[in-house]
Amino acid sequence: MPTTRDYYEILSIEKTADGDEIKRAYRRLAMKYHPDRNPNDVEAEAKFKECAEAYEVLTDDGKRKVYDQFGHEGLRRGGGPAAHDFSRMDVSDIFSMFNDIFGQNQGGRGGRRGVARGYDLETEVTLTLTDVLNGCERDVEFTRLDVCEKCVGSGAKSGTKPVKCPTCGGQGKVQQTGLGGMFRMVVACPACHGRGSVVKEFCDACRGKGRQPKKRNLSIKVPAGITEGQAIRVQGEGEPPPPEMSASGEGQRGDLHVVVRVEEHERFRREGNHLVLEMPISFPQAALGADVQVPTLDGPKPLSVPRGTQHEQMFRLDGLGLPDLRTGRRADLVVVAKLEVPTKLTSRQEELLREFAGIEDQSGGVSPQGDGFWKKIKDAFGA
Repeated sequence: MPTTRDYYEILSIEKTADGDEIKRAYRRLAMKYHPDRNPNDVEAEAKFKECAEAYEVLTDDGKRKVYDQFGHEGLRRGGGPAAHDFSRMDVSDIFSMFNDIFGQNQGGRGGRRGVARGYDLETEVTLTLTDVLNGCERDVEFTRLDVCEKCVGSGAKSGTKPVKCPTCGGQGKVQQTGLGGMFRMVVACPACHGRGSVVKEFCDACRGKGRQPKKRNLSIKVPAGITEGQAIRVQGEGEPPPPEMSASGEGQRGDLHVVVRVEEHERFRREGNHLVLEMPISFPQAALGADVQVPTLDGPKPLSVPRGTQHEQMFRLDGLGLPDLRTGRRADLVVVAKLEVPTKLTSRQEELLREFAGIEDQSGGVSPQGDGFWKKIKDAFGA
């Protein structure tokens, strides 16, 4: 069933919020509840869909008018999203809406009232478990839209200037009416996108957009103990405000979010901050006990395997796991004994094992020696 919660409450915004505030609120919540950051979390997926439903309604002027006057019931009668079963929607169905805000690097969003703010950006960095243990510095490369150097963000050809918008008279806003003239709304001018001016002759570098994609390289510090999916925020490394908000790029830049991916290790498995190692041991070591060297991220460490160790018995090595991100205190390494059965035996080894089997107090026996037994089986079936 679709949500019955108030859409403004879902996005934590006022009813007077404009489109940029709605985008910003949705983007913040969508990043929080994104399925990639909350794998197998049914509650987070439901909240992600709920935010998408609220965003779809509140960014559509017509649907928002109906919702503000008649609530969810008005949308149901009009066939709006409230009549659609979002609970059955696959998460991928709302990614197009999500990508409009996250992935296209176009347009803008509001910050504090009166302060233009640009888009946040996202990139990834891949680490090893050793990087997680010690912390590290990593270089990241990403592309962002920056103010065009040739026209300084105006979009106008060198030697020319934008002129007053003839549609809004330079106001940047126009009035729209709806529902037979019953409603009037002041919206951003569709011709100049709220700037109050339009470009007659475009800059040949940015083709009138005032922004150009540029590659950016940064070195970031990754703290020890960081986990898969966590993001490092680099303040002010996002995009400048869009041209309709600030042609020169003045105002507040967005931030860069560097999402961490951790490579799988060939030996260790991570469980929280603990590490798990499956270590093969031989039958003699398990039966008689042994002193062995255990591989760890800090180098080989000694472990005494007691007599009578069983398959998949666990041993804990204190303080040889990964550090906690906040406290720096290291967790433990858990060693799981895996009894290894040899596939090939020398004649002497086989002789000793058969002697052991003969004196062991077991009701069953072992396979007979040599090929004679299998030859008799083949002869019995005429093979």
